[in-house]
Amino acid sequence: MKRKSFIKKSLGFVGMAFVAPSVLTQNEAQACTVASSETAGPFPTLTPAKLVRTDITGTRTGITFDINITVYNVNGCNVVPGVVVDIWHCDKDGYYSQYGGTQMQKPDFTNQDFLRGRQVTDSQGRVAFKSIFPGWYTGRATHIHVHIYDANGNSLLISQIAFPEGTGSVVEQVNGATQYGYTKGMSGYTFNKSDNVFSDGTATEMSTITGDITKGFSLQWDAYCNAGSLGVDALTLQQFQIRQNYPNPCQMQTSVPLSLSSASIVTIDIMSPSGQSICNSDFGLLQQGEHTLLLDTSGLPDGKYIYGVKIHNSSGRFTQSKLFIVNQ
Repeated sequence: MKRKSFIKKSLGFVGMAFVAPSVLTQNEAQACTVASSETAGPFPTLTPAKLVRTDITGTRTGITFDINITVYNVNGCNVVPGVVVDIWHCDKDGYYSQYGGTQMQKPDFTNQDFLRGRQVTDSQGRVAFKSIFPGWYTGRATHIHVHIYDANGNSLLISQIAFPEGTGSVVEQVNGATQYGYTKGMSGYTFNKSDNVFSDGTATEMSTITGDITKGFSLQWDAYCNAGSLGVDALTLQQFQIRQNYPNPCQMQTSVPLSLSSASIVTIDIMSPSGQSICNSDFGLLQQGEHTLLLDTSGLPDGKYIYGVKIHNSSGRFTQSKLFIVNQ
């Protein structure tokens, strides 16, 4: 093709200081993949618009639990500000607010709204809730429900957050903490592999949890949804577009498809998921049209990275980023 170029640039690891990527969380093992779509379950929030709040504890007691969610758009792997995030989960005894008095849940909490809340993502695509560590009920592993909407109320994702399990896991610790009212223990507990929602895999739904029983725990989950062009401003999209690199995961090298609307100076920065700069590659002045930028990734240890494509032309400077995996 007339405007097609195939360019190979070394990332230049020889003789340069290498910044190791940060430790990766389990849910970061997936490079920009839409989180699994799940049922909202039998206890969805009935009045979410009335529950805009940070602290969702309400009348419930239990171990302090901070819930942190970052929303990403798989179309560019950018964070998405300004979207609505609803969450809800059961209390330490396995009961939900807004429901009850039925065979499914005998205790009647229809007049309460504990452990439910709504927030709008900030400029970094983040929301944070204060709560108590969820308990469990028959047939289900520990989980949190999430429903994400765009600013117009269109549903972007309904999913559920999974919890790490195993000997010494947070789930095991909490359910043995009788001094905090968690009296059910693990007898009869349904593990993820047997759960009717998580049994097909939890790769895109698994959270990372830190902390301890005394001080409380903190959960982090990255929610990847299909949000169209949200997270990338319109002017940037007019200047250039990038598509997902291939292969991904990659080993010795990977290709980045690039489409330029006008002649531009192009560079690519490789960063860790925390934003630490690792290296960069200068591709010089490229003409309008389609290009394939071939990156040498042989010097990168296994893990997850971000490549940021930066262009400079007569209209200004513009950047788009995507996630990718190296698996040597």
